[in-house]
Amino acid sequence: MRIVGVTGTNGKTTTATMLANIVRCAGEADARVTTLGSWVAGERLSDQTDVEAFTRCLERARQQGVRTLVLETTSKALAEGFAHHFPVDVAVFTSFSRDHLDYHGSPEQYLAAKAQLFATLRLDGAAVLNADSEAAALIDEVTPPSVRRLWHARADVSHAPHALKAQSVHVSVSGTRIGLQPSPLAEGMQGTLELRVHGEHFAEDALAAALGAHALGYSASAIREGLSTHAGVPGRFEVVHRDPLVVVDYAHTPDALARTLGVARTVNAGGRVIVVFGCGGERDQGKRSEMGRMAAGGADLCILTSDNPRTEDPEAILAEIAQGARAGGALEEDPAALLRTFSSAGPCVVTRVVDRRGAIALALDVARHWTGSGVVVAGKGHEDEQCIGTEIFAFHDPTVVHELISGAKRVPHEGSRNED
Repeated sequence: MRIVGVTGTNGKTTTATMLANIVRCAGEADARVTTLGSWVAGERLSDQTDVEAFTRCLERARQQGVRTLVLETTSKALAEGFAHHFPVDVAVFTSFSRDHLDYHGSPEQYLAAKAQLFATLRLDGAAVLNADSEAAALIDEVTPPSVRRLWHARADVSHAPHALKAQSVHVSVSGTRIGLQPSPLAEGMQGTLELRVHGEHFAEDALAAALGAHALGYSASAIREGLSTHAGVPGRFEVVHRDPLVVVDYAHTPDALARTLGVARTVNAGGRVIVVFGCGGERDQGKRSEMGRMAAGGADLCILTSDNPRTEDPEAILAEIAQGARAGGALEEDPAALLRTFSSAGPCVVTRVVDRRGAIALALDVARHWTGSGVVVAGKGHEDEQCIGTEIFAFHDPTVVHELISGAKRVPHEGSRNED
């Protein structure tokens, strides 16, 4: 059985799921393990990602005759030596930005953990590298010389030959269209890729998935079909309502939040963008002000709320985020005066509502009053739990949005683990 390992700050789950869909479109039984759980031949085995769940997935995959296992590898697992015990045949690097510094201590240690996937690659394997990321140069250095390199890019970079490059990326309400620079693989995929998901960052994921599958010998036609039929991952720019536009996204890093807000503005045809988000307690405190600054630069209204405060004071967390938002040019306003303030043109407005359901309700109320506004509920994505103090409560952003809009009940998407 061949193993494809996918690592990076953002895009891991989407890239891994795209890869598994390509395998399925090639007519094979697929198997994948991500932070949402494990699947074999379309059957969900578990929503856990522990060693026991991984072992069960391997056993079932062998029983089903699976040739290719796609594995999302987190920095924590890599830091604890996973890649030394399970070296992969193909390693995929998606992106790198600030995250999990509460665990790794520094960006350098965080990147070093991810590099383990490539340093331990099988000597006849392949590395799929994102040339748009400066960190890819370090990954390249630690990869064994005998390993084949496959680079992809969106930006006009020239430091590496590109197996696949996006000449153009167009995002619309119907999805994302990628125009490919001529290459043998691009020509085999008819020069374009049509994705059902929304966002330029999904173009990067698609290029990475395409090269990962190509490295294993899957045909260009299977790759194109697998990418075009990929329906998206729960909680990754998941459009849960269209009028007004309401999107739920897992974005919980500064880079991911900035990207998501940019896509929301594009998809919402230039209308106002309202974002609801917070930051997890007992996690990397340094990113909180940066998250606020990114939100202030990408949204018209920021409603700061609880994510998973855990045992930290929720108000204190929001104060740190608000400080960053103000540094980014936002003006802070009391929720009670929000409708009046938001009606006038000007800089981003930031406000605080500790209760997450109340914050989402306020965002929807503002969107109803101001036609053309879109709402992004960020940070938790697929998760269906919220940790406040030492207690765990049921909370699923898409379900809450649906209940607030229609009053109906909605069954949560698959996947419930809290990864922040």
